[in-house]
Amino acid sequence: MPVAQARIPRWRTAVVLAVLTAIVTACANTGLPAAPRGPVRIASGSAGGVYALYGGALAHLVRQRFPETAAEPIATVGSVENIELITAGKAEAGFVLADIAADALTGRGAFPGGRPLVALARLYDNYVQLVVRANGPIRTLADLAGRRVSIGAKGSGTAVVSERVLRLAGLYDDVVLDHQEISPSARALELGELDAFFWSGGLPSEGITGLRASTAVRLIDLGRVAGRLTRQYGELYTETTVPASVYGLADEVGTVSVPNYLVVHRDLPEPVAYWLTRTLFEEQPRLAEVHDEARRLDPGAAIMTYPLDLHPGAARWYRQQHR
Repeated sequence: MPVAQARIPRWRTAVVLAVLTAIVTACANTGLPAAPRGPVRIASGSAGGVYALYGGALAHLVRQRFPETAAEPIATVGSVENIELITAGKAEAGFVLADIAADALTGRGAFPGGRPLVALARLYDNYVQLVVRANGPIRTLADLAGRRVSIGAKGSGTAVVSERVLRLAGLYDDVVLDHQEISPSARALELGELDAFFWSGGLPSEGITGLRASTAVRLIDLGRVAGRLTRQYGELYTETTVPASVYGLADEVGTVSVPNYLVVHRDLPEPVAYWLTRTLFEEQPRLAEVHDEARRLDPGAAIMTYPLDLHPGAARWYRQQHR
């Protein structure tokens, strides 16, 4: 189903020029890199989210094209864990939210000292979603006071952004916090063990569509805090809406979105980065069969991975498309 795409932030001209310069100057040798060998482990996400579907499909396609890689997905709780797996050499690539990638690059939050990350592509946008029962008493963000709220598993991007939302709303110390992934959160909401849960994911997210099959739900509008989130944490957050059609809602719901990147260690061998990037684009139709968010992959937008640089192997592939 069609979903309105959040706008790409208008980053500074100097940043865009730097990216394009890297693409034009990268890899003067025009021959194809050797096929990748060895492990290609892709850190994805939790069941019920887009990362798990996208990452599983990508690993499968890499394994089909390059059997000697033994490519496989790694189930994780999300962005923070994915970055640490890449840094520790336990994953070659991972799905990461742009705001978490920025923290890792600058040494903020969970990443003292910074992390050596670069990007292969910008993929699609995540939307922050606050889910409650439709017949419950919670109708605004302020109604969360005193309620049981899951803010996402520890080590996930959801946990980072939902904590920021609650703090900006002055509610962080007024809710009973829980840390669960999307599928357990949905189940707990259905059973009345939770009053609400946050989720940062693509549209639609399987964990929410599955919940709607048994429980009437609604999303809480986050529009009042969206502007403050953008002003305090930068333009990686974009004010937007979840269209009503996505989950059969009565109206669109205000929220914020943030881009998703496929990231790697800066020392990843160039052939692996090149072929991962090329596989993403050449296998896009098959990835889109798994989830519609894969349709959003576009070479023009994919290079916009601020504040991460592109890996030289990825830059090499993009350069070939501009000859």
